[in-house]
Amino acid sequence: MLSLCVVFLSGCFALRKGKVRDTTVPQDTVTVSVDSIPASTYDSIPGTLHIALADSAVTTKIDSLSLLTDTLAALPDSLTEPLISPPDTFSLVMVGDVMLGTDYPNAGYLPPNKDCWPLLSPVAGYLSDADISFCNLEGSLAGTSGTPKACKDPKTCYVFRMPVEFVSCIKQAGFDVVSVANNHVNDFGPGGRANTVRVLDSSGIHYAGFSDHPYTIFDVKGLRVGFCAFSPNQGVQDLRNISNAKQIVSFLADSCDLVLVSMHGGAEGSSYQHVTRQTETFLGADRGNVYAFAHGMIDAGADVVIGHGPHVTRAIELYKDRFIAYSLGNFSTYARFNISGPNGIAPLIKIRITQEGEFIEGKIMPIMQTGEGGARPDPEKRIIFKLQDLTKLDFPEGVLSIDTDGNILKN
Repeated sequence: MLSLCVVFLSGCFALRKGKVRDTTVPQDTVTVSVDSIPASTYDSIPGTLHIALADSAVTTKIDSLSLLTDTLAALPDSLTEPLISPPDTFSLVMVGDVMLGTDYPNAGYLPPNKDCWPLLSPVAGYLSDADISFCNLEGSLAGTSGTPKACKDPKTCYVFRMPVEFVSCIKQAGFDVVSVANNHVNDFGPGGRANTVRVLDSSGIHYAGFSDHPYTIFDVKGLRVGFCAFSPNQGVQDLRNISNAKQIVSFLADSCDLVLVSMHGGAEGSSYQHVTRQTETFLGADRGNVYAFAHGMIDAGADVVIGHGPHVTRAIELYKDRFIAYSLGNFSTYARFNISGPNGIAPLIKIRITQEGEFIEGKIMPIMQTGEGGARPDPEKRIIFKLQDLTKLDFPEGVLSIDTDGNILKN
């Protein structure tokens, strides 16, 4: 595919695969990928053709774009695409829960010296090695805003408030987009949610999942990406309302090149490591049917579904050539979390997909947490073997295979 930057006297637009859409580029300058622009378009829009080369540029005045073919034929073999051009493939890193310590009910639950960076620095190189890096933000950035929720039983009720400055660790580690649809983002009510929004906006991290912020759309390397998030909790988009979720995903599929969906659902703990394909309950609450939800989202146009919530890892699946991770477990947490046994190991999964969202291949980086928490590579690679077993048991169709090095391949 050949990509061009065209300056038109009468305004600007972008063409790719024959459809017109907006793009974020300098005023009156657009990127045009001409692999499938109809010939009639060449004759209808005169302008100036600017072609970016590897080490130079060619600018040609074209009174009629029917001259485009001859112009392109004369270009040297060193022609390369500018950064705005969509890549042939797209990479995504995904992890589960991130909660870097809470100053509520007291600062004793914060990492030493109130320094969150050691909790992510051992794996930051992996997190930043993708076009997009995702995590579930398992807690609020409420600051002094909001009122903590009331807890009747502290053994089963936790309230998380990360210091607002901890967002710098999340940003520095390489995270581009986070889910705020979970059971802890509301720990400080509407005021806490509003401050979390303010902090994320100021940091430039994309987010979605609140009732009044169900999705976000952003551009990455010439592709328009839609992201939405759901959980069975108050103040967020409800995972249990599959028909409503389908409408959101369908809208994004019509508007975007790629659609990513986050789901925070399912029962919690080591007794709930399997995908049951049924509605799950935990502590008397309906936690949704994550299998039905994930398949429904892909039916509606999603390309990747990323699960978390059970605090343990669950199987992965390929459905209609789209990747589903049913739960990515506890990735990087500090205090207040049970990280013993299966709760203390988790995958960092990197996948490569086509521009259309079809899964090509993936790789599992095994992660472990010990002591009070913090992500670091697991030399024993335990989560790779765990995912092999879970995926074989829960999806015996064998569409995906995982080798001992963590490579995820289509069979």
